[in-house]
Amino acid sequence: MTNDFYCDYVLNHKIEVEKVYETENVLAYYHTRPSYKVHIVVIPKKHIPSLTDIHPDDKWILTELMNIIQKVAAKVEQDFGACRVITNLGDYQESKHLHWHIVSGERF
Repeated sequence: MTNDFYCDYVLNHKIEVEKVYETENVLAYYHTRPSYKVHIVVIPKKHIPSLTDIHPDDKWILTELMNIIQKVAAKVEQDFGACRVITNLGDYQESKHLHWHIVSGERF
């Protein structure tokens, strides 16, 4: 196993997730261990280690990711009044797969 929960479990269907939005290249789903009342994760289906590791040939995926993040965040903001969009890097990034958290409410 690698240190990539998303490739190892989510994208390999070893764990069931509740999907929020999905395209051919991007998946948004409710976090399996939420830290907030609303906690959604958005990932590319292609393995990219982090925001700072995107290869120039893969920059196109940022457009699709941002479009999905924008749609999901707009819905969370509409439903709950506010949200945060977070990505972590380096030691803050537990799973080495590019991902964003869309969260709302107090942290548990």
